[in-house]
Amino acid sequence: MKEQVLQAMREAGKPVSAGEVTKILNADRKEVDKAFAELKKEGAITSPVRCKWAPAE
Repeated sequence: MKEQVLQAMREAGKPVSAGEVTKILNADRKEVDKAFAELKKEGAITSPVRCKWAPAE
Protein backbone atom coordinates (compact mmCIF):
# COMPACT_ATOMS: atom_id res chain seq x y z
CA MET A 1 0.00 0.00 0.00
CA LYS A 2 2.87 2.41 0.74
CA GLU A 3 4.21 2.09 -2.82
CA GLN A 4 0.71 2.63 -4.24
CA VAL A 5 0.30 5.78 -2.13
CA LEU A 6 3.69 7.13 -3.26
CA GLN A 7 2.88 6.35 -6.89
CA ALA A 8 -0.48 8.13 -6.64
CA MET A 9 1.25 11.17 -5.14
CA ARG A 10 3.82 11.25 -7.95
CA GLU A 11 1.12 10.95 -10.60
CA ALA A 12 -0.93 13.76 -9.01
CA GLY A 13 2.02 16.10 -9.57
CA LYS A 14 1.04 18.31 -6.64
CA PRO A 15 0.69 18.02 -2.87
CA VAL A 16 -2.37 15.91 -2.02
CA SER A 17 -4.38 15.03 1.09
CA ALA A 18 -5.06 11.53 2.36
CA GLY A 19 -8.65 11.90 1.15
CA GLU A 20 -7.51 12.66 -2.38
CA VAL A 21 -5.18 9.65 -2.39
CA THR A 22 -8.05 7.49 -1.13
CA LYS A 23 -10.18 8.62 -4.10
CA ILE A 24 -7.35 8.16 -6.62
CA LEU A 25 -6.66 4.62 -5.43
CA ASN A 26 -10.28 3.77 -4.65
CA ALA A 27 -8.93 2.28 -1.42
CA ASP A 28 -9.99 2.04 2.21
CA ARG A 29 -9.24 5.27 4.12
CA LYS A 30 -7.83 3.35 7.11
CA GLU A 31 -5.30 1.61 4.87
CA VAL A 32 -4.26 4.93 3.30
CA ASP A 33 -3.95 6.58 6.74
CA LYS A 34 -1.78 3.69 7.94
CA ALA A 35 0.46 4.00 4.86
CA PHE A 36 0.70 7.79 5.40
CA ALA A 37 1.77 7.26 9.03
CA GLU A 38 4.49 4.79 8.02
CA LEU A 39 5.72 7.02 5.18
CA LYS A 40 5.86 10.05 7.50
CA LYS A 41 7.87 8.05 10.05
CA GLU A 42 10.31 6.94 7.31
CA GLY A 43 10.65 10.48 5.98
CA ALA A 44 9.42 9.37 2.55
CA ILE A 45 6.80 12.14 2.36
CA THR A 46 6.84 15.80 3.38
CA SER A 47 4.17 18.41 3.98
CA PRO A 48 4.87 21.51 1.87
CA VAL A 49 1.35 22.83 2.52
CA ARG A 50 -0.80 22.34 5.60
CA CYS A 51 -2.77 19.06 5.41
CA LYS A 52 -1.23 18.20 2.03
CA TRP A 53 1.60 15.76 1.39
CA ALA A 54 4.11 15.13 -1.36
CA PRO A 55 6.91 12.59 -1.88
CA ALA A 56 10.24 13.66 -0.40
CA GLU A 57 12.73 13.91 -3.25
